[in-house]
Amino acid sequence: MITPKEHFHGSDLEKIEAVYGIKKEDITSFSANVNPLGVSPLLRSTLASHIDAITSYPDREYTSLRECIAAYTGTDASQVIVGNGSTELISLFIQIEHPKKAMILGPTYSEYEREISLGGGTTLYYPLREKDDFVLDVDDFTAHLNESIDLLVLCNPNNPTSSCINRTDMRRVLDICKQYDIFVMVDETYVEFADNMDEITAVPLTHYYNNIIILRGTSKFFAAPGLRLGYAISGNQDLIKSINTRKNPWTINSLAVIAGELMFTDEEYIQQTKSLISSERARIYEIFKNHPDFKPYKPSGNFMLLKILREDITSADLFDKAIRKNMMIRDCSTFPFLDNKYIRFCFMMPEMNDKLIDCLLSK
Repeated sequence: MITPKEHFHGSDLEKIEAVYGIKKEDITSFSANVNPLGVSPLLRSTLASHIDAITSYPDREYTSLRECIAAYTGTDASQVIVGNGSTELISLFIQIEHPKKAMILGPTYSEYEREISLGGGTTLYYPLREKDDFVLDVDDFTAHLNESIDLLVLCNPNNPTSSCINRTDMRRVLDICKQYDIFVMVDETYVEFADNMDEITAVPLTHYYNNIIILRGTSKFFAAPGLRLGYAISGNQDLIKSINTRKNPWTINSLAVIAGELMFTDEEYIQQTKSLISSERARIYEIFKNHPDFKPYKPSGNFMLLKILREDITSADLFDKAIRKNMMIRDCSTFPFLDNKYIRFCFMMPEMNDKLIDCLLSK
């Protein structure tokens, strides 16, 4: 078995290949949280027939693409910024805001803290509590906000807990942040997978609050991490102008523009994805909910966090057990506030989900 110090991210298939001797092509990654349907057939055929687009520069303002995103998200194109994945936009936003002290809900994605520290800022974590099933206690949380904090980072639904903050509670948070002059960055990478997306997304709040920016990408829901197409939405026009001024031109290539203009209108693919994830999420949650060895936390995203209740098994044990059957899950012991009793996996096609369930539940 690998040593407890060895941990793998969802994109570490080459590292897995080297350590375990398993070809990366043979690994089913339950760790990457990518739509199991893969690239939509319509997108595949469209890109193949538009290869000549790379012979010309895209529109510098990405007007048509931003209009497609605006229609998809229910906002105005003037509030949309596009970038080379949401990672570029996170970096640009933090460079511009230059927070001295940020608060992040944990456990969560590590890139936020990294970007803040690169800018010389410090990070405080507010822990989501296991006794609350990792659901935010808004009253307690807002009591911890104060004027010394200048940035709040929320992942909604959160990774790895798959818990969410509804828009009513988000508005309460924004009101308190407004009092203390705290800007709020909301990462909605996984919101499109949620059954109650309309109750979770904070996009409508950008029409009323100028202290919020929302980040999304196409990597997970549209199964296109290699496309590197992300976008942000904000009602703060000064911030948008600052980001566009600092952003390099043409960070999105011509094929990504064509893909984006198609993706957000591909209703058949969007509905297939939502239906698949919704049914598998409900089915798998019930299986683990009724098993004595695990405690599942009710998921809103396309993945689920599990607590291992058996004393003789750790997250490293289950990672090793699954990868030896060519299935990669996430050992969550490296996340803040989690230990070696937590794993996370995303929902794949039903037959693959069944294989993973059999693996995890077998003695």
